[in-house]
Amino acid sequence: MIFGPVPLADALGTILAHSIALPKGKLAKGRWLTEDDIAQLAALGMDEVIVARLEADDIHEDEAATRLAQALVPNPEAQGLRLSKATTGRVNLIATGAGVAEINVDAVNALNAVHPMITLATVPAWHRCDPDTMIGTVKIISYGVPEDALNPAVEAARSAIHIRPPQYKTATLIETRTTDEIPSDKGRRATNGRLFRLNMALTERVVVPHRTEDITAAIAEASGDVVLILTASATSDPMDVAPSAVRLAGGKVTRFGMPVDPGNLLFLGKVGNRPVIGLPGCARSPALNGADWVLERVICGVPIGDAEISAMGVGGLLKEIPTRPRPREG
Repeated sequence: MIFGPVPLADALGTILAHSIALPKGKLAKGRWLTEDDIAQLAALGMDEVIVARLEADDIHEDEAATRLAQALVPNPEAQGLRLSKATTGRVNLIATGAGVAEINVDAVNALNAVHPMITLATVPAWHRCDPDTMIGTVKIISYGVPEDALNPAVEAARSAIHIRPPQYKTATLIETRTTDEIPSDKGRRATNGRLFRLNMALTERVVVPHRTEDITAAIAEASGDVVLILTASATSDPMDVAPSAVRLAGGKVTRFGMPVDPGNLLFLGKVGNRPVIGLPGCARSPALNGADWVLERVICGVPIGDAEISAMGVGGLLKEIPTRPRPREG
């Protein structure tokens, strides 16, 4: 691509590089200049204009963005995405339903390494999305790019993004109490909000004493596709009452603790084919915490275990506690 000033007489069919105000309206940058446009520029007293001129092997920004986006999403229905119309070298990738974004990070990095004018920006991998959430945006920065750069970017991009939809419909939340009083429904309301965003519903309320045998019985009787446990007293050890109840119910605990704050005191397990998540106390708040990351992946059928949870530490400091004292100097 050739970029720079040209005489008005040579500007026909070139691409306007910068918007120019007119007595009425403006000529927008990126516009293919017509004879009428050139006449209007001449009327302003201009004798040259800054333009971009595509060379024989260049692909216009909109066509390039479209080709790259279609490589990323060759099967929109199966991938849970739709593409916006290309404009100013940009195509947006938009989720058509709820779920989490499965992103081939290596493919995106490879695409972005091909040529600095060819770019794709995305949400983080496994980001929760709602219908009409923008998941990524293809942007061709210049007005055109060489086809021999676009082709390898297209090849690297193939099918790199999918939306994993929810795999479950219902969840049973087991809450425990340490007194005779029924606990506040704050935790249930927060949990219901999380599930609603993923097209799930809570079953009837279940509150049991904070004892292993009572939690075990509640797990056995739970009707939900997923079992969630929110204890009145924080689960502080793999052998605490709630993890022990999972084992006593014939299940197993696959992970206790996570390097995300808030959310450290989470545990993950399974009873039969049903996932079980022991929620940390911070799940009573609707604010983002580590349990969200685990819950969203589990609901959307994304395999998650020790390696995946251990890798959440970088970026896992979600909230600094304002009252945490600073280290003393000296």
